[in-house]
Amino acid sequence: MIRLLVFLIAGLALAAEDPGLDRAEGLWRAHDYESAKNVFETLVKAHPENAVYKVRFGRLFLERFNPADAASLFSEALAIDPRNAPALLGLALVADENFSGSASDLAHKAMALDPKLLEGRELLAKLALEDNDYKETRAEAELALELDPKSITAEAVEASADLVEHKPADEWLNRIATGHPNDGHGYELIGYFLQLNRRYDDGIEWFRKAVAVQPDLWSAHSQLGLNLMRLGREPEARKELELSYNNGYRNDETVNTLRLMDSYKNFETFRTSATILKLDKKEAAVLRLYMEPEMRKAIATYQRKYEITLPGPVQLEVYPNHDDFAVRTMGMPGIGILGVTFQNVVAMDSPSGRPPGDFHWAATMWHELSHVYVLTLTNQRVPRWFTEGVAVHEETQASADWGDRLTPEIVSAIKDKKLLPIAELDRGFIHPKFPEQVIVSYWQAGRVCDFISQQWGEKKLLDMIHAFAHTDSTVDVVKTQLGITPEQFDEKFLAAVNAENKSLVAHFDQWKKDIREVNAAAATGNWEKVVTEAPGVRDEFPNYVGDGSIYTSVAAYWRRKPDDAKETAALLEYSHAGGRNPDSLKRLGTLLATQGKVKESAEVLERLIFIAPLDEDLHRALGEDLLTLNDAPGAAREYRALIAGKSPDTAAAHFGLARALRLEHKDGEAKDELLETLEAAPNFKPAQKMLLEMTSKNSSD
Repeated sequence: MIRLLVFLIAGLALAAEDPGLDRAEGLWRAHDYESAKNVFETLVKAHPENAVYKVRFGRLFLERFNPADAASLFSEALAIDPRNAPALLGLALVADENFSGSASDLAHKAMALDPKLLEGRELLAKLALEDNDYKETRAEAELALELDPKSITAEAVEASADLVEHKPADEWLNRIATGHPNDGHGYELIGYFLQLNRRYDDGIEWFRKAVAVQPDLWSAHSQLGLNLMRLGREPEARKELELSYNNGYRNDETVNTLRLMDSYKNFETFRTSATILKLDKKEAAVLRLYMEPEMRKAIATYQRKYEITLPGPVQLEVYPNHDDFAVRTMGMPGIGILGVTFQNVVAMDSPSGRPPGDFHWAATMWHELSHVYVLTLTNQRVPRWFTEGVAVHEETQASADWGDRLTPEIVSAIKDKKLLPIAELDRGFIHPKFPEQVIVSYWQAGRVCDFISQQWGEKKLLDMIHAFAHTDSTVDVVKTQLGITPEQFDEKFLAAVNAENKSLVAHFDQWKKDIREVNAAAATGNWEKVVTEAPGVRDEFPNYVGDGSIYTSVAAYWRRKPDDAKETAALLEYSHAGGRNPDSLKRLGTLLATQGKVKESAEVLERLIFIAPLDEDLHRALGEDLLTLNDAPGAAREYRALIAGKSPDTAAAHFGLARALRLEHKDGEAKDELLETLEAAPNFKPAQKMLLEMTSKNSSD
């Protein structure tokens, strides 16, 4: 594991006075991990109050890919000795593995107890660099070098900071090369920081250097394989990952990525000059109908907007199994992400990999493809907050209905003044301080870019992209491009956010109480209370369309009455507010079509295509709407989706396609579909009638 460079010096010092510990540490150094584990287990069982044994055993677990048990042992050690600095450091290392904001606090507590704890100082330098705080990085690295002038970790952090900032790093690289000629850990750490900053090609080269000077550094072989995999270089990636695995380096990233590569036999690949689309065979025929055109549309839009033609095609991988997608993104910061970009390779969840209504695949696609262009334009020299913010902004540029909208977590952050200054916004993505901070930071970054577009014009975002290509400093770009200091920007931005959400924030606590009461009333069948109190609760937070939404509760009430007109009105409000529940939107489409509002019905269902493209009922209803509206190409697409999805009602699907093709004056293809219809259902009278009409017409012609 890149960020867990294990230092055994402390263990060696302790072991000199403890034969049992000496044996465990010796087996550990000899890479006999199972035997070392057995000795540690014996020691801990025989001496349950010995905190040192628990800490060292925890470090073994941490090195050997078991952070959960490691954390338990560190906590047990602290229960015995609350001032145990190595135990606190161990918890800090576990937190850093998870990109948790608690890592820095824990490391500082460890250093307060033991100011000479070298590894703690090294960790603080690494954490600062992960946050792109270069001043703090160098300060902590210098303190580490005062403790040990030959600290390869501190030297590598200094070199990484220079390289990430695109500065010469010769001094530090020379120190690493001369002082540690056979140690690849320094180069491995440099590779880690470059790939963390999305400079995957550069990271690969440093991982290559690491294994060149230390061929048995299996963690670096693994990281080399993972990063080759990220760029789609699968044969070489497999070679490196298998080499790591076969030599006992079997962390989750290595094992799961090899399994993922084995699953690629279940994928189909579709190529155009600008796109490579990889889809699981079981859903490829349907998803391709929608994803390939949307991908081409996004690329054409960004090519015009960003004034750049990409050097090659963009590869999009779509995973129906969310665990497979998670494997693709392992070791990356952020929680609950839906897509990830590795230069010109994009991976994302399939709609089938998420609960219905939980995932807007088109917004995710546009978001990730924006990264491809911004990263290319800046040569990967761009802060994470800005590229994420631009991508969220682009979602709403593609459609006002897309993008991140206010959630209770975001309102809480606004209310509690937890939004970060623009100069520190990266921290919300890398080391979140509270569980929802990543989600809040995505929203905030998007709103920052919206605000810049509104106040300085849309082109200013492109100017900032070009500016970031020459400097990594948010402070400098804000000053030069916006003409104000970051502090002045924060003041203006927060004033706008607070003004926009003044009423919502003021009523937020009341809304939380009211929405609970209304949902409780709905659950117990007290529908009169639901309908009576709904308008007030809705007005307190009109954009809330999550679970327990007022709109869907009211719609449920009117459906029970029944009152179609009022149910339709409630569901229209839900749709206009951004609601995405497939069942609710399909119901709205049915109601509108029944009332003769076919155009409105089609608009609702078209919106649902971006949320639930594998829903058979959706395609059937939308196909009928589009036929009624004489949209033959659109209707044909929907019936092709039904056929591709292997609809049980094969005859109806082929007949629908025949009707659409006939409307397009493609009589030959229409006849073929009619024959398919009659093969599936020989007595299908509408198909017989249409075929007879077409045959008679051709005869008379």
